[in-house]
Amino acid sequence: MNNSPKDWPEPIVRVQSLSESGLPVIPDRYIKPPDQRPSISPATQASHVNIPLIDLGDLNGDHEKRTAITEQIFQASTEWGFFQVVNHGVCPQLMARARQAWYGFFHQPMEVKQAYANSPKTYEGYGSRLGLEKGAILDWGDYYYLHYLPSSLKDQNKWPALPSDLRAVIDEYSAQVVKFCGALMKILSQNLGLGDEALQDAFGGENIGACLRVNFYPKCPQPELTLGLSSHSDPGGLTVLLADENVAGLQVRKNDMWTAVKPAPHAFIVNIGDQIQVLSNAKYKSVEHRVIVNSDRERISLAFFYNPKSDLLIEPAKELVTPETPALYPAMTFDQYRLYIRTRGPRGKSQLGESQSSPR
Repeated sequence: MNNSPKDWPEPIVRVQSLSESGLPVIPDRYIKPPDQRPSISPATQASHVNIPLIDLGDLNGDHEKRTAITEQIFQASTEWGFFQVVNHGVCPQLMARARQAWYGFFHQPMEVKQAYANSPKTYEGYGSRLGLEKGAILDWGDYYYLHYLPSSLKDQNKWPALPSDLRAVIDEYSAQVVKFCGALMKILSQNLGLGDEALQDAFGGENIGACLRVNFYPKCPQPELTLGLSSHSDPGGLTVLLADENVAGLQVRKNDMWTAVKPAPHAFIVNIGDQIQVLSNAKYKSVEHRVIVNSDRERISLAFFYNPKSDLLIEPAKELVTPETPALYPAMTFDQYRLYIRTRGPRGKSQLGESQSSPR
């Protein structure tokens, strides 16, 4: 049963249109409270450390090389919840074509884009807000959201018809990213001391969910007052982000500091989502992150979400629950969890504890 509302609480304003109108100041709806602004947030300044960068090129090499790589993934997943990967098996030319196709879509005439306007019922299509609170402070960004898996939800008619190569490129890109996620799930499972397929099976085996959200962050005349995407942790399983190599924006929270991520060439930025934190009983960390904007350049990123089958109960793996390490989370389906998140919009890291009424 889907209790999602059928429409947004207020008329939608496209941030790209605001930006292109040349306005010198941003509307009040986008001005964040002082403690959330990029320049003076509680985690004072973004530090100059970068998230771990892991080369997967020797993953199929000898035992020693493979072990070194899996250990790096374990350290990154437990300490950061974020890491970059290169030599991941997805073709760099395909990554570039995917980014370019979406850049082309966001530069179509507004009437072309409006034909795909989304609603909060499924979020699928062209959107400009997350969350349903009337009068909420909004983020400085537009997006496009689509389903890839399960195939029953995949509807290419809901994917943009222009640019003309977008549907084929995104189909191929998504297939390659799903394959990469499957390989990564095995490593994450092994690193917890579980069977190779334990996490994948908990997600539903072959019957997983996968979707893509393409974020478009237009130029902003007052970037110090707003955010492209408010601080949040990802509600799903794994996120594989294809960032803009030339325009930084993603920041990750660690030790109460915001670390600015510097994307490496041809890299994916991978982060652990809330569902894997739950399955690992908090060994793996789903970490807060946010996006800042700038006045000089627009920015585009492709966030691919690899999620559990939506009606399966997700709870800490039985093997990880002992009298010394009791289960930190009750069982909950991803559908229940996602509905809760979608209703309230991105809001820090509190969502995992609040929605599951659990100790953290």
